[in-house]
Amino acid sequence: MSEAAKVKVFVVEGRMLLSHDKFPEWHKFKVFVTALKEKDALEKVYSDLGSRHKLKRYHIKVQNVREASLDEVTDAHILSILGATRVK
Repeated sequence: MSEAAKVKVFVVEGRMLLSHDKFPEWHKFKVFVTALKEKDALEKVYSDLGSRHKLKRYHIKVQNVREASLDEVTDAHILSILGATRVK
């Protein structure tokens, strides 16, 4: 079995604290990520949200992590990755 066959799509839902300096406000998020394991998906979400919004990990509260079916994936980037048959 090839390594690419083991890749799954996870949906990670939770809250993140934006504007934590002056006017803190919790915002909901729902992110689709590809990963081999749930732990890897969480790490990817912490990394992406932290770099995009300048957040520390304690400003991100994950409420739910689960494997997503292909029907519920709405992220075009994830769908294009899953549709790829070969990498050059």
